[in-house]
Amino acid sequence: MADTVIRVLLVDDHQVVRRGLRTFLEVQDGIEVVGEASDGAEGVARAEELRPDVILMDVKMPGMDGIEALRKLRELANPAKVLIVTSFTEQRTVVPALRAGASGYVYKDVDPDALAGAIRSVHAGHVLLQPEVATALLSQEDGHGGTGRGTTLTEREQEVLGLIADGRSNREIARALVLSEKTVKTHVSNILMKLDLADRTQAALWAVRHGLSR
Repeated sequence: MADTVIRVLLVDDHQVVRRGLRTFLEVQDGIEVVGEASDGAEGVARAEELRPDVILMDVKMPGMDGIEALRKLRELANPAKVLIVTSFTEQRTVVPALRAGASGYVYKDVDPDALAGAIRSVHAGHVLLQPEVATALLSQEDGHGGTGRGTTLTEREQEVLGLIADGRSNREIARALVLSEKTVKTHVSNILMKLDLADRTQAALWAVRHGLSR
C-alpha cells in the first residue's frame, strides 16, 4: 500500500483555490492531482473520464453545485471518494453534502499535512465525521432511512457495524475480526440491505443512535 498513488480530482469554481490545493498536494508523497474542474457538471464528466480515487469538491458552484454533483456521481456508481472542501462559514452545507454521499469534509484553510491525511483517510475507507456534524446528521436523519431493525443483524454483523461507526476501513475491520476483506464487504452489504441504509455514513450514524459504537 505504501507504493499506491492516490489520484485526486479538484472541483472548485475558483481558480485560486484550485491552484492552492494543487500546490499543497504537489509536495505530498503518494498523491497525484490528475485533473481539475470548475463546476459540478464538469466535475462529474471529468470523474467519469479520469476515474480518480478521491475528489476534492466545493459545494457552492454556479450551475450544478457540489451536492447535485455528488448525487449524480452516486447515480453513475462512480467509485471515487468525495471529500468536501468548504469554509467555516459554510458549515451548514456539510450536512446535506454528507447525506448526498460525501465521505467527509475539510476547511479551505486546512494545512497541507491535514489535507493529505484527510485524503488518505477517505481513500482507505474512513468516514470523516466531526462530533458537531454527527449530531446535526442524527437530528436530521430521525425518521428518515434505517427502517430496518437492528435485531435482524447477526452478532458478527453487529461487530462489523460497530467498527464502521469507529471509522474503520474494510481492511482494518478484516484485521480486527480476523476475516478476509471479501467477507467484510459481504457483511457491510448485508448490513446496508437489512437496515435499509444507503452508505457507510448512514450506517455509522445508525450505530451511534442505537449504541453500537465503541
